[in-house]
Amino acid sequence: MNIIEAENLTFAYSSGAAALEDISFRVSKGDFTGVLGPNGSGKTTLIKLILGLLKPQRGEVKLFGCALKDFKEWHKIGYLEQKNTPPSIIPLTAFEAARMGLLSTKKTPKIFNARDNEITAAAMRTAGCYDYKDKLFYELSGGQQQRVLLARALANNPQLIILDEPSTALDSNARGSLFELLRGLNKNGAAVLVITHDIADIGKYVNKFMILDKHLIFHGSKADFCSSPQITKYFGPYTPHLMDHLHDAGGVCPLGGH
Repeated sequence: MNIIEAENLTFAYSSGAAALEDISFRVSKGDFTGVLGPNGSGKTTLIKLILGLLKPQRGEVKLFGCALKDFKEWHKIGYLEQKNTPPSIIPLTAFEAARMGLLSTKKTPKIFNARDNEITAAAMRTAGCYDYKDKLFYELSGGQQQRVLLARALANNPQLIILDEPSTALDSNARGSLFELLRGLNKNGAAVLVITHDIADIGKYVNKFMILDKHLIFHGSKADFCSSPQITKYFGPYTPHLMDHLHDAGGVCPLGGH
């Protein structure tokens, strides 16, 4: 069973300009996919369509074999959106912010119990942020906040992890730690879909690439990416430089001359 099935997704905002046109792809168990593209290429729009936060003008999405309109098992999905710090007037501790990831499993009234606290603590240890669990979230550094938000996304032990520019607030060492963590989760069975601007950040961790620029330019394995005429045509004279970046990140790409 595919974890994500997208068929002919097309979406335009109220301005009328198309954000995405005729996008089709699959994500399966074991996939660790890096989604790349320029600003305005539709990367975040695609994530919002997958999660049902936007409704396409044409096309459909299935999650775990279920049509999106009928999908109820949101605990199977961990989502880390682009960094958006809650206002400081909401004095959540880091622990309380991470525990919010369990809300999708709660019926009304949404009351947390001792087991929820154990799960949250485990997620925070996995994300490397348990040591500051009692600090107020808004007082943490950007990197610390990102780890707490990652713990929130991991709290339900998701089978699909979607991250939108997760490394923006992190230094190079923290980025490496984050992607190593994601690789470990991927090896343990979670599919990972991560939006990033920098192929050098993600190149040695992913096994698939998706290139978006309103249309789907490429979706496939790292090996196919390195030898794809679609990539050469799209990036033109920049292609060798791109492949050099991938090689430096731990890949081996013939187009880069390595």
